[in-house]
Amino acid sequence: MTANIGNKHIAQHRGAKERAEIRKTNIAREAVKQAEARAKYRNQQKGKPLQGTAA
Repeated sequence: MTANIGNKHIAQHRGAKERAEIRKTNIAREAVKQAEARAKYRNQQKGKPLQGTAA
């Protein structure tokens, strides 16, 4: 959670432009994480352990 200023959270004092920028960076960050996960499991068969891990 964000800190309070009086009765309001800091996020309530942000402008629309700043909120839009934060949203875009969050979406971009999530897209990077998803791309890494897809690359990790790209050639895997269902139900098989990851290749290259010691089991």
